[in-house]
Amino acid sequence: MEKKFKVIKQEISKVATQPGVYIFYDKSGVSLYVGKSRNLRLRVASYFGKHIAPKTKAMMEQATDFSLIIVKSEFEALLLEANLVKKLMPKYNSALKDDKSPLYIGITKEKYPRILTLRQTDLLTNSLREVFGPFIDGGSVKLILRRLRRVFSYCTHKLGKRACIEAQINLCKPCPNVIDKLTNQESQKKAREEYLGNITSIRKILRGKFPSVRIGLQAKMKEYSRKKEFELAMQIHNQIKMLDYVVEQRVGSEQYLKNPNLLEDIRGVEASALHKALSKHLKVSELVRIECFDIAHLAGSYPTASMVTFVNGEPEKKYYRHFRLRETKGNDDVASMREVLGRRAKHFSTWGKPDLLIVDGGKGQLNAALDILGDIVPIIGLAKREEIVYMKINSEFVSLRLDREALWLIQRLRDESHRFARRYHHKLVSVNLLKRKNNQ
Repeated sequence: MEKKFKVIKQEISKVATQPGVYIFYDKSGVSLYVGKSRNLRLRVASYFGKHIAPKTKAMMEQATDFSLIIVKSEFEALLLEANLVKKLMPKYNSALKDDKSPLYIGITKEKYPRILTLRQTDLLTNSLREVFGPFIDGGSVKLILRRLRRVFSYCTHKLGKRACIEAQINLCKPCPNVIDKLTNQESQKKAREEYLGNITSIRKILRGKFPSVRIGLQAKMKEYSRKKEFELAMQIHNQIKMLDYVVEQRVGSEQYLKNPNLLEDIRGVEASALHKALSKHLKVSELVRIECFDIAHLAGSYPTASMVTFVNGEPEKKYYRHFRLRETKGNDDVASMREVLGRRAKHFSTWGKPDLLIVDGGKGQLNAALDILGDIVPIIGLAKREEIVYMKINSEFVSLRLDREALWLIQRLRDESHRFARRYHHKLVSVNLLKRKNNQ
């Protein structure tokens, strides 16, 4: 979502803590600098510090306004920053960096295309099929490419006589050196198609076309499953999970250029899809505030629980709560859920009431939640592995597979509640280990 602010320190508190891109403008509305961050508020606040570099200070003396575009992930912010720098050509984007030119990603025009990181001076000395950039933050580009390479392996070396070292750790597999030496034409053709398919997928991702790559992988996984080639289907499944981790799904950076309010629109679509799916079974008037609960422990020790709250599809951390479980055995997740929801029930007047409550778990956790709060708020359970939503209608369990958009919202809630519960659990474990060490 794009918002515009005056360049005054008092505006910092209004800046979101989400990933995105920020743009500083002068009094004529000309862009001075484009930057990206995984936490916009912290990054923008740094420009108002006392100890900023002279070039940054000169830019801030000219800046009168700044705007923000919030995106879903740091990866999308990186691609959007590169697009905006190319489009707007801001004066200070090169001046505020070191003497090196921005980094580019180049795909070579060869029998087995290589993927390289290049400086501007390198662009003319390589035969390139496609170039992405400029990327201002070279470190982020290299990190992203390292992660992408674990999903779609590729080659960085010229053709040689033997398999490269990186082939041994699956970062260059199939290695062009090996493909080129295959004597069986059918095997060679299959291996080359696999390699070129990886390059095509990376090109699409760098263009911001994440969904089409994901859809292609899902189709391939279903085809392997249909043929009962389950090991290959599982490999593709793992590939999809790794891809989601790298790009955090879902939309292309060019869409943010067309619609800076895209993230807000997406959140609305997710909430509407979930409301439509659940309202067929439950009395759900609206889905503004949703709470999700999870339990964390290690073989029953130091059990904790989390409550995370999303408002309008986004985390609202002032409503987050964590619990140290005391009354139940840590390895009894159902009893633990019963305890934490019993404690939650005492605070509706002070903490507020959600429109929907989600418990991370299956029928046992759902039953426990319904016993405590079933007459107060609509409740659903999310099975950990199957990604199936459970409800209880007229004393009967009903399972529901959600559409993609509705499931995204549920998954983000579940993942955040899991992270928050684990964080508190790890804190308790660390404190106890320190006590033991000090008592020795």
